[in-house]
Amino acid sequence: MRPRRVLPPVRPSVLPPFVARNLRDGRFRILAAALVLALAALVAPPIPFPRTGVSVLAVVDITGSMAVRDYPAAAGSVSRLETVKAALRAMLPDLPCGSRVALGLFTDRRPFLLFTPVEVCADFAPLDGAIAALDPRMAWEGDSRIAAGLFRSIAMAGEIDADLLFLTDGQETPPLPASGGPTFDGKPGAVRGLIVGAGGYGLSPIPRFDDRGRPAGFLGESDVQQENRSGPPPADAESREGYNPRNAPFGAQAAHGSEHLSAVREPYLKRLAAETGLGYAHLDGPGGLATPLRAAATPRPLPGRLDPRPALLAASLGLTLLALLANPLALVQRARRGRAAHPVPTLVPTGPIRT
Repeated sequence: MRPRRVLPPVRPSVLPPFVARNLRDGRFRILAAALVLALAALVAPPIPFPRTGVSVLAVVDITGSMAVRDYPAAAGSVSRLETVKAALRAMLPDLPCGSRVALGLFTDRRPFLLFTPVEVCADFAPLDGAIAALDPRMAWEGDSRIAAGLFRSIAMAGEIDADLLFLTDGQETPPLPASGGPTFDGKPGAVRGLIVGAGGYGLSPIPRFDDRGRPAGFLGESDVQQENRSGPPPADAESREGYNPRNAPFGAQAAHGSEHLSAVREPYLKRLAAETGLGYAHLDGPGGLATPLRAAATPRPLPGRLDPRPALLAASLGLTLLALLANPLALVQRARRGRAAHPVPTLVPTGPIRT
C-alpha cells in the first residue's frame, strides 16, 4: 500500500476575509501606493541641492542714443533700450534660483542704483516689472560720458559685492577730447563682469523728443556737439582755417562730423573692457544674454533646494488614474477573450429558399 500523504494543518488567516481579498486585488495595491505617495508629499522636506549662480549689478544706459531704432522686429524696428530690456527680462529665467540681480541706470557720468541685489526666483515679478518700466525720460542729464559712468559702475558693483553687467552703445556725448578720456585708476579684474554693446554697426539717426517725451523728428548736425574743444587742441589744429594759438586754437570754423548719427562703438567698448578687466559681448537681439554673463561673472555656490513634492504628487495622480482605468480595461480584454473562445455560429441555409 502506498503511504497516505499527510497534509499540514490549515492555519486560520489573521486578517479578516475582506482585507485578505483586497490585498490580492491589483487595483487595491495600486491605490494604496498612490495614498502612500500622497502622504509622503505632505511631509517630504526639501532636498539640499547646491548649484552655481551669479550675483550681478545690471547698469542700463538710458541716454538719447539708446532710443535709436536699429534692431529689426516683426513690426519694423525697435530701439536699443527696448532690446536691452527684453534681453534682461529673458535672462532672468535662465539664471538658477539663488542668483541675485541688482538694477541701476546710467546717464551723464554716473550710475544710479535703483535697488540692491534681490533673488531672481523669489523676487522675479518685481524685478521683471522694474526692468520693463525703464524709460529714457528717467534720464536726469543729456550727456553720456561712457568711460566715467563705467568706472563708477565698477566701484558700485564692488561695494555691493556683485559682478557688473554694463549695457550701452558706447557713444560718448560730448565726444572725447583730443587728449583722450579718463583713465581707470582701479585694479583691472578686481570686479568681474561684462560690457554689452547695444546697437547696429551702421549709422542711424538719433530721435529727438519734445518736452513731453513725444517724438519730434531726428537730431541734425548742428544739434549735437561734433567736437570736444576742452583741453589741448588736436595735432592737426595748426592746419585748420583761422587757427590762432591764443584766440582760436581749434580753428575758426564750426566742427563738422557724424555725432548726430549713432552706431555701436564696439572698438571703444572693447578697449574699455581690456582696460578694466571685463569681458565684452555684442547684443545681437533680445536673447542669449545669460550665457556670456555666466562665462564672464564669478561663479558663486548657492545653497539651493530641490522640492520633491511635485514629483510625488504627480506619481500619486498617475497611479490613481491607472487604478481607475484598470477595471474597464480588464472588462474589455475579458470580453474579447470570450468572443474569441465562443464565436457566434453562422447559419448556412441547407435547402432552397422559399419566397
